[in-house]
Amino acid sequence: MRFLETDEHDDPILSVVNLVDLFLVVIAVLMIVIVSNPLNPFSDKSVVVIENPGQADMRMLVKDGEELREYESSGEIGEGEGIKAGVAYRLADGRMVYVPEAPAGGASGGAASADGAAQ
Repeated sequence: MRFLETDEHDDPILSVVNLVDLFLVVIAVLMIVIVSNPLNPFSDKSVVVIENPGQADMRMLVKDGEELREYESSGEIGEGEGIKAGVAYRLADGRMVYVPEAPAGGASGGAASADGAAQ
């Protein structure tokens, strides 16, 4: 009898099983995205994320262990107190040379280059 035979293509349970498989794949992809995110809440690493560097709306997110801090640019130029410590020069070969300034009453010291040699 043809009416008593079951046709596998018309079984509604098979389509539900296919949907469950699809959702499992979507969940696996989302888990991979969460783990690969640098601001992953399950990571103990220290991370700094800079959004829009050099722009007026620049933001910095600093994650140190479980603590997450956010810094936003105010657009103002910073100002501080200090004195000139010396002069830096770039040589023709790309190395940097730093020449410290002598203290107010002392003798002048040698210059230290980027490769650590004294001149």
